[in-house]
Amino acid sequence: MTEFSGTELSGMNLVNARNGVLDRFTGAASALVVTPGEPATRFSFRGGKAAQAALGDAFGIVLPVQSCRATVGQDRAALWLGPDEWLLIGKDGQAETLFAALESALAGVPHSLVDVSHRNISVLLSGPRAASALNTACPLDLALESFPVGMCTRTIFGKAELIIWRTGDNKFHLETWRSFGPYVWGLISLAQREYGAL
Repeated sequence: MTEFSGTELSGMNLVNARNGVLDRFTGAASALVVTPGEPATRFSFRGGKAAQAALGDAFGIVLPVQSCRATVGQDRAALWLGPDEWLLIGKDGQAETLFAALESALAGVPHSLVDVSHRNISVLLSGPRAASALNTACPLDLALESFPVGMCTRTIFGKAELIIWRTGDNKFHLETWRSFGPYVWGLISLAQREYGAL
């Protein structure tokens, strides 16, 4: 695993560091295709009904209130993580302006809005073995009937916390902390070997 000294990190462009956490890994096969997700703007949002309504109007999509579901629109997504908690995802480079707009809309309303754009990365899985690969280190029932398209949840993958979002019959969007990225990728690579995908 590549390690950087404090001196190297101090001179490193943070955007490039965030973009490149999985650059040294590759993974592609017809049964299981693994791709590092593009950088994105992300916020962790918590709030009651008044905050939810104000946030939804400003963010451009209605926040899902059904448990473990995501809503998508206008290049943005909102993932339900709890009764008063959502992960908001938008295009990269919008964090500063979008945060200001959301905070303005939420003025005077109790809430929590935290920019986690640099904390999180995403990994995209696709192919007929995608669910099976996740189940090598995740205890959830990921059969399509039990975990349909549009469903999302926070869970564990091995020893890492992970958000799993099913975006298609055989497609998953995974969200995890940057520091867990190489570990998550390594476990998925083991699953690829198990299925003879590498």
